[in-house]
Amino acid sequence: MTIRLAVVPGGALIALAALAEAGAGPGAEEIIVTAQRRAQPALTLIGNATRIDQQAIGMTGPRHPFEIGIQAPGTWISRGTQQEHLTAIRSPVLTGPGACGSFLMLEDGIPIRPVGFCNVNQLFEVPVDQARAIEVLRGPANALYGANGLHGTLNFLLPVPGSSPGLTLTGELGPYGYRRGRVLADGDLAGRPAIGGLTVERDGDFRDDAGYNQWRGFLRWQQALPRGAVEVTASGSWLDQETAGFITGLDAYRDRERRRANPNPESFRKADSQRLALRWLPPPGDSLSGLDLRLYLRRSEMDFLQHFLPGQPREENGQLSGGVLLGWQAPWRDGSLSTGLDIEIASGWLRQVQAQPITEGSDFLRETRPAGRHYDFEVTSWLAAPYAQIELPLSPRWILQAGLRLEYLLYDYDNQMLDGNTRDDGTPCGFGGCLYNRPADRRDSFIEVAPNIGLLWRIDARTSGWVSLTRGFRPPQATELYRLQSGQRVADLDSESLDSLELGLRHQAERLRLEAVAFAMDKRDYILRDAEGFNVSDGRSRHHGIELSGNWLLPGGLYAAAAGTWARQVYRFDRAAGQGEVITRGNDIDTAPRTLGSVRLGHAGASHQAELEWVHIGGYYLDAANTARYPGHDLLNLRLAVDLNRQLRLVTRINNLTDRLVADRADLAFGQFRYFPGREREILVELSWRLPPHNL
Repeated sequence: MTIRLAVVPGGALIALAALAEAGAGPGAEEIIVTAQRRAQPALTLIGNATRIDQQAIGMTGPRHPFEIGIQAPGTWISRGTQQEHLTAIRSPVLTGPGACGSFLMLEDGIPIRPVGFCNVNQLFEVPVDQARAIEVLRGPANALYGANGLHGTLNFLLPVPGSSPGLTLTGELGPYGYRRGRVLADGDLAGRPAIGGLTVERDGDFRDDAGYNQWRGFLRWQQALPRGAVEVTASGSWLDQETAGFITGLDAYRDRERRRANPNPESFRKADSQRLALRWLPPPGDSLSGLDLRLYLRRSEMDFLQHFLPGQPREENGQLSGGVLLGWQAPWRDGSLSTGLDIEIASGWLRQVQAQPITEGSDFLRETRPAGRHYDFEVTSWLAAPYAQIELPLSPRWILQAGLRLEYLLYDYDNQMLDGNTRDDGTPCGFGGCLYNRPADRRDSFIEVAPNIGLLWRIDARTSGWVSLTRGFRPPQATELYRLQSGQRVADLDSESLDSLELGLRHQAERLRLEAVAFAMDKRDYILRDAEGFNVSDGRSRHHGIELSGNWLLPGGLYAAAAGTWARQVYRFDRAAGQGEVITRGNDIDTAPRTLGSVRLGHAGASHQAELEWVHIGGYYLDAANTARYPGHDLLNLRLAVDLNRQLRLVTRINNLTDRLVADRADLAFGQFRYFPGREREILVELSWRLPPHNL
């Protein structure tokens, strides 16, 4: 564990932050910062946690979060087209209503999006390839985290000043015009410790009329104060993407010509985001010691063509938000007490416009989806959430944890158009009205209470076990409440809730780390679209499984790392749903593989590293009725890194080594098999040049 120290005027030394740097191999004690919002040895955690360290991120060199997420058990960030993705953590791949906002995405412990204004593709806003670590918590988190942490939490930890002194320049080339350039500078900025990074990337893609340009970056600096220290972090992203849609037809992904086709060459996505965070910590021994104050501002905008809808309407949306995370940790009896208050204010907007009338299809389709504005609304939200959690030793080997979170969320919706489901000029559509319905101005509020309780057993100095019972929740998102369809004037939705029972065992020795977890989860009131096109919250599902992960450092520089999951996820209700789906109690949820996993075998020497990775995606059903199935697939990836000298490092990555034809995601909708085809064999070459600080 490394403590970054700053010198305060007057000579006092204070700890700026307990920023843990987990070692590259299992020999170093693993430290987790996400679970308790502070650095904590993994053996003292009550609950699962996976940390993907900087060495694994650097060796993988992820261009898409799918490439690194699979290294955590129970995690599948399925790749869509270009930088698009859908996340699954102890869940199926969620689509449509109920999908967005089911996972809590953090950057250094701060949510990257406000509650209620999610984006299922939001990880393209995060500098994933520049993170010093990625921490994954599976299932609902404890009382310190609230809305959206339903199925899991991803926390991307950015580098801290002093972690990589000097200047590092990296260039990478790959097929189809792929280029990536990165710069990382770690030193002083105006006499203060600072670190900054920038990634600029272009991909021509293997599919026709597709590809993207993007950049992502961050800057962090630290300032000692007469009382404590402050750390300021700015990060941002920009994406310009030519989007490729599904290819259709049974097993189309296996045809080398069809898989390159793009049925939607006109489709695009443009997005940008900015985040600013300030963190203040008092010095140890101060009367305010134990206080953790974080302030943040966020902004994002997106513009994309909904090529997957008839008429291809264009959506524009954005949000501006800010908040405060105020935490306090103090001794309590023989244990500790964590209390805090999270406050957030957000203002978001959405517009949907169809440029041209539909000229094909049925009379009903053409009449009910007119050209013009469909939606134009603004939503302001206020959130306040106090919480408290205790950890109390019951004996030298037993620790009890109990927490409670109360969260209040208020939406103030303002329709900028005519109420109802007319055309934008007020004229009615035939067949009972236009498809798109706009509610009148209204306010909606949600109050949630989320408890958690757990018990830790320190079996010995290297092994601990735990049992925990936790509730997570997800309030309806703004689009689910106010983006309605014909016949539904009010979406009377409840918050989704998920109760999770978890038993786990964790072992950490000098050369071996192991974690085994069994879980059972029950989800209620999950939101879906029914056969009438209404957003309803009466779904229920059950999820149970076993997750295993381990890291093993062998003699002579050999190492092995593995993450594996078996899970069963089933519907617990009967209903006719949207798109002709019929949900039957006991059926597997579609796009929910029962098995997921990865294994990495490698050798690390003084000046080289070689690694072979096996990635497994199990088979899954494509529809709720369980009538069609994708068989799953296995991939091999090879990575080689060589230090040419003290300053130059060469990395070669061969993805899909055996050149298998697979689908990154498969689907069955409107009677059609649909696929996002996976990439064929790719060879990428990266060269890094590092200039130490004394040479600058």
